[in-house]
Amino acid sequence: MSRDASILASMQLKPINLSKPPNHAVIILASGLSLRLGQAKQLLCKDGEPLICFMTKLALSTKPQAIIIVIPDNQPSIASAMDELAFQYSMIQMVVNSTPEIGMAYSLNLAIEAVTQLTSSLIERVVIMGVDQVLLDEQHLAKLLADKRSVVASAYSSWQYSNNMNLNETSAATALKQNIIGLPLTIDYDLLREWQALLVGDKGLRYLIRELKPSQISTVVNHQLSYDIDTPEQLAYAKQQGWLDK
Repeated sequence: MSRDASILASMQLKPINLSKPPNHAVIILASGLSLRLGQAKQLLCKDGEPLICFMTKLALSTKPQAIIIVIPDNQPSIASAMDELAFQYSMIQMVVNSTPEIGMAYSLNLAIEAVTQLTSSLIERVVIMGVDQVLLDEQHLAKLLADKRSVVASAYSSWQYSNNMNLNETSAATALKQNIIGLPLTIDYDLLREWQALLVGDKGLRYLIRELKPSQISTVVNHQLSYDIDTPEQLAYAKQQGWLDK
């Protein structure tokens, strides 16, 4: 066998692995106090498990390097609900927000700080998601991660239950406001760090996203994300539809 043929044979015996390791982290903002709902939305049940666990498993499906979950202080039942998953997956890190009442921006700041403390230097993007969009699925998260623009956000309508509407009539129970750009979203890690100092009070990322050039942002439309749970009426409707356990 010639020298060139030997080299080729060696290359065939040792195929090159072209798969790229995961290069993103996930932040789950779950420190809300659920004041309008009157109970912890993190502990509502979907498919037999607390909603916070269901959402964490969705995050795990994206194969991230780390999952940072921000939860409120003095809520031991929420922390306990995550014990088994956190023990099973070392990539899960719980961050406690001692002052959740001051707004979402502080929760996001805590999560960003946690991401910066990770030993891995491979993180290029961050997925940011909430805990109460009960129809979120793996396919939507995969679409967000497939696009590599600076920000890839979800686009959907909002819904608001009205007491004088019949819950059996979906169209009547849903008041639509178009063109909401929000969570979940993916964002370049460097851009998120740049924006960190601008996150104040209850102002999240939306007003910063609006200032991006069109070439820097894209959206994935999914009107199922309209259905989040903020009020007892919305909870009752979600249970009636089978989106949450009764």
